[in-house]
Order: sequence, then C-alpha cells, then structure tokens
Amino acid sequence: MMAKHYDLIVFDWDGTLMDSTSVIAGSIQAACRDLGLPVPSDEAARHVIGMGLAGALRHAVPDAPESMVEPLVERYRHHFLAQDEVIPLFAGARELIAELHGAGRGLAVATGKSRAGLSRAMRATGMQQYFHSSRTADETFSKPHPAMLLEIMDELGAAPERTLMVGDTTHDLLMARNAGVDAAGMTHGAHPEDQLRALQPLALLGDFAALREWFWLGA
Repeated sequence: MMAKHYDLIVFDWDGTLMDSTSVIAGSIQAACRDLGLPVPSDEAARHVIGMGLAGALRHAVPDAPESMVEPLVERYRHHFLAQDEVIPLFAGARELIAELHGAGRGLAVATGKSRAGLSRAMRATGMQQYFHSSRTADETFSKPHPAMLLEIMDELGAAPERTLMVGDTTHDLLMARNAGVDAAGMTHGAHPEDQLRALQPLALLGDFAALREWFWLGA
C-alpha cells in the first residue's frame, strides 16, 4: 500500500517522464543563433522548460523584440522536431506508470507542451493508454497558474487532498501549491535540486526507482 492513497497522480512530461531537457534547452539556444539573438545560458534555457513555448522564449530571451517571438518559435520547432521522435523516456518511467495504472490510480499529464506536441510524444512512446486526462499549455493557463490541475481534478472528480503532482521544475511545484495539492520533485530534470527543495515538496527523488519506492513503501 502507498503511504498515502492518492486517487489522482499528475505528471509533468518534459524533464519528468521524458529525458528531453538537453534537447529543449539546445533547441532554444540554436533558434537564437539562427536569428542572431543573444543566446541564453544553459541555466536560463533550462529554467523556462515547462512553460508554454512562446512565454518560455520571451523569458529566455527577454531582449528579443515582440516581432521576433514567432520566428523564434518556428526555429525552435525546427530544431526540436528534428530530434523529437528519438527522445527517450527516463529509465523506469514506463514501468511505474503501467504499475500505477494497473493499481487503479487515476493518471494525468500537465505539460508546457502544445496538444500537438504531447500527442506526438504519446504516440512515439506508446504511453497514451495509461492516462485518463491531460492538459497542455495551449489549452489553458501556463504553469505555475493552477488551471491545469484544477481542470484535471474537476474532469476526473478528484479532491485536492487526494491528488499528487510530480514534476521536475519549480513551475510544477508552484502550480501544485497554487492548486492546493501535494507535490513530489524529480531531480533528474530541468531545475536544480536546491531550487526544488526551497519549495518544500513532500519528497525529492532522483530517478523512477526511488519514486517507486516512495510510492509503495512510504515517504
């Protein structure tokens, strides 16, 4: 039995389930190079992962004029899509999701991806069969606004106190706090462990073996 029975477990996608952090950050930097814009550092490019794409690029390249945002989006997509279908899930992610699904847990995804991007990733990994709901950044407010979690909970009839958010960024943990739900942080993704720890999640886990142990053996 889990230490606490959650009816609904919501996962972020990039940097949490899928090992895509370096590809996303690299694609942001490559898009900036293409357009002659200042290239953000690795830390700055990684920090915006989890936000909606246009908003993420505005934050990563704050000096870019508004007229350059759409070209940035287009160049980012060019670089990311060239690698999209070969980005792997983290080791153990598929097995744990399947196990949770088999145990009757409600499962969902809340992601900064677009709907088209999430659908593509779900098809490429064969993970769509496990999730009961999902929300993307082009359908509702971007993280850390609580809308994604609130809408998923409303759709699936889950109470905040019986919902858990699992993510790798401060955007995920702040969204959980704003929605009044528990959160666990994954340290293998985009944001440094100390930044995640400062938001006091229930647990910080380095991989899916540790997350599985925390789920089934207790925090």
